[in-house]
Amino acid sequence: FGGLVFNIGNIAGCGLGLQALLGISVVNGSILSALMAIAIFIIKEAGKAMDRFAQALGFVMIIAIIYIAFSSSPPYAEAAYRTIIPAKVDLMTIVTLVGGTVGGYITFSGGHRLLDAGIKGKNSLPEINRSAVMGISIASLVRIFLFLASLGVVAKGLIIDQGNPTASVFQLSAGNIGYKLFGLVMFSAAITSVIGSAYTSVSFIKSFSPSIVKHENRYIIAFIVVSTITFVLIGKPVNLLILAGAVNGFILPITLTAILFAAYKTRIVGDYKHPLILTLFGALVVVIMTYMSGTVLFDMLIK
Repeated sequence: FGGLVFNIGNIAGCGLGLQALLGISVVNGSILSALMAIAIFIIKEAGKAMDRFAQALGFVMIIAIIYIAFSSSPPYAEAAYRTIIPAKVDLMTIVTLVGGTVGGYITFSGGHRLLDAGIKGKNSLPEINRSAVMGISIASLVRIFLFLASLGVVAKGLIIDQGNPTASVFQLSAGNIGYKLFGLVMFSAAITSVIGSAYTSVSFIKSFSPSIVKHENRYIIAFIVVSTITFVLIGKPVNLLILAGAVNGFILPITLTAILFAAYKTRIVGDYKHPLILTLFGALVVVIMTYMSGTVLFDMLIK
């Protein structure tokens, strides 16, 4: 469920990106993006194509975001200070950001791709750890630079358009070039997430039937089609992106708890010994995110 909700939001993000980049409607942009994602899985070597596609777009996205962050000239000292001593703690923002980064299906996505690529077992731990650390580090850096870009715009007293806030930040930072860069960044992030979300969501159900294993790419394509149709019918791309992050934030404590329990099941991990420090930190994250998610959900229900 989390993968589907997230993918609908990703499709919406693709539409927003192509709207800025090409000047087409959000709906047409989302449909065009879905067709591009489907094309990846029509290719015979879909796994390799998916990896190369994600790497190329990821590189472009990081360069563009760093450029915008420096263009907005944010108050770095204030940002560092408020990172440690925030003026206000917004739980909804935290749950949405954490959920959109490592929540829901994302908890498993890297592991599934590594397994399908044949990277498994204790001997592969160094490569697995390197992949995990690099993935979360890059994702975190992207969010830091996006925050700095937004802070620079707000610090100048400029007004961010609530209809498409990220696009507004890019445009206010670097004019029309910034707006086009937003389109490129948004599309790059969203299309790679569409591919990753669809791939991982279907990999969850592969064990249900030999038919799914045999026709995996067809199921992935169907997942993308359903996500796209749902977005076209619902609309509201910005709201869907926020909802996707929030929902995956709610799911994170559940998925992380399952992983922590699995780490001590010998029939799953064999003679692997999970480090106690990682278990303790994992349990702490579960407790904190359960509290935050529960508080946000309660506030949403009583409004």
